Amino acid sequence: MAKQERALRTREALIKSAATVFDRDGFSVASLSAISSLAGVSNGALHFHFASKAALADSVEDAAADRLHRLIGMREDGAGNALQLLVDTSHDLARRIADDVVLRAGFELSRQQIRVVSRDLHHEWHQWVAAILERAEREGVLSAVSPEAAAASVVAATTGFEVLGTHDPRWLSNRTITRFWQLLLPRLAAASALGDIEAAGSRTSVPASAPGFAPGSGAGGARPVRTPGTVRTAGAPGKDRGGTAP
Repeated sequence: MAKQERALRTREALIKSAATVFDRDGFSVASLSAISSLAGVSNGALHFHFASKAALADSVEDAAADRLHRLIGMREDGAGNALQLLVDTSHDLARRIADDVVLRAGFELSRQQIRVVSRDLHHEWHQWVAAILERAEREGVLSAVSPEAAAASVVAATTGFEVLGTHDPRWLSNRTITRFWQLLLPRLAAASALGDIEAAGSRTSVPASAPGFAPGSGAGGARPVRTPGTVRTAGAPGKDRGGTAP
């Protein structure tokens, strides 16, 4: 059992190290020796767990997908209407991408599509957003816009924030995401529901110790954080987690 636990810890360390190197250098430039060195293991130990750099990248994407699936399921039982759930989860996703190198690298690898076989995390995110907007339509909180058109806009914007955030973390800040929803919600939400939706996110937050995101395990590789500010929407305060928006 102890040997299995050590092997699991080594594998997890290699996945996190690979994500860090992929995030820093890019998949094509990243070297296995740099990954094994960062993980504190030999090249032989790395090859025992992973046959190639592509296999490591597959595991990083799988780990990122697991984080994404946990994130989108965390608020399912307590976020109020479906549009508030979507707003809250978009804030969670931006914050996690900024803070969690595995999730960030997984999205980057998925976008690059360098390898023959690769997951599409953006497609998985799109599927969830579309399903939530269909739920919003059933709940009567969606305006006349179609769920499909709304999902395309939301995914395009959030994917854009993720890409821009690789160069400037302010694009993933609470303020940036809040401003996006301030612009979109009046078009997206039914008039009767608009006043009940907080663009800055609801006050119910995802705990830092949530599975898959505990500090020191899932989290790590955070990008620099800029000077914080404050956003107020619909009468409720929203604290900026990443500085002044672009």
